[in-house]
Amino acid sequence: MVDANTYSGASLVDTHCHLDLFDQAEVPALLARAREAGVGPFISVGVNAESSSRAIGFARTYPDVFAAVGIHPHDADRVDAAAIRHLKELAQAPKVVAIGETGLDYYRMRTPKHQQIEAFKRQVELAAGLDLPLIIHCRDAYDDMADILAQTRPAKVVLHCFSGGPAEAVAFMGLNCYISIAGTVTFKNAAALQEAVAQLPLESILLETDAPYLAPQPHRGQRNEPAYIKLTAAKVADIMGLPVEEVVNGSTLNVDKLFGLHF
Repeated sequence: MVDANTYSGASLVDTHCHLDLFDQAEVPALLARAREAGVGPFISVGVNAESSSRAIGFARTYPDVFAAVGIHPHDADRVDAAAIRHLKELAQAPKVVAIGETGLDYYRMRTPKHQQIEAFKRQVELAAGLDLPLIIHCRDAYDDMADILAQTRPAKVVLHCFSGGPAEAVAFMGLNCYISIAGTVTFKNAAALQEAVAQLPLESILLETDAPYLAPQPHRGQRNEPAYIKLTAAKVADIMGLPVEEVVNGSTLNVDKLFGLHF
C-alpha cells in the first residue's frame, strides 16, 4: 500500500466538496488543515440555488476555493424556466467553474424519473451555452445517463463519486467523461469500483472527497474533510500500480484540462 504521508510534491485538488455543509466558523481551520496536508485548490459544489450561492461566497472569500452551481436530482421538481434563469445568473459569477451537481439518482428516487431527466437535460443545455463543464451525480441510473449523454454530447463532463464497475467506466470513457474517484474506493466492499480503477487510464481520472460525506478508510463512518483526499490518492496509486506522485500529477493535469484551473 502506498503511504500517502510520504508524498510532499504537487498539490492535490479536491474537485468536489460541500463547504457549506460544515459549521461555517470551522471552515478556515478545515481549509488550513488541508493546505498543510498538501491539498488545494478546492471546488465547493452547489446542489440547489441556496447552496450554489454559498459556494460562490466561499470562492469570493478564499483565493484557492472555486465554485460549481447546480441543482441536484433530489430537487428536480424545483427546476423550471425561472430556476434555470437564476442558475445562469449564478454561473456568471467570478470563479464559477462548472454546472453541477446535477444528474440522475434512481437509488433514493426523491423525485420521479421524468422530472429528473428533464431537469438534467435543462442543465446540460445551460452548461453547453455557457461553455462550462458538467459535474454529474449518477446513482443506479447509468443506462439513462449514457443515453442522454450520447444524445446531447456535452464537451466537458465528470462523473462525480463514480460508483460503477468496469463496464460502466468503459462506457462513460467512450462518451469522453472524466471519472472522479472518492473515498469509497478505499472501502473493503468496493471490489467492482477498484476493478474499474485498475482499468482506467490516468488521463481519465479526477480525485475528490465529497466532504463531509464518504470519509475514506480508516475514517469511514466519520465526517470527511478535504485533507483526507491524500488517502484516496494513495489507494488509487496502489490499485493502478503507479507512484502516488504520478497519480497526483496526472489528476491535477486533468483538472486543468477540464476546469481550466492552471497550476
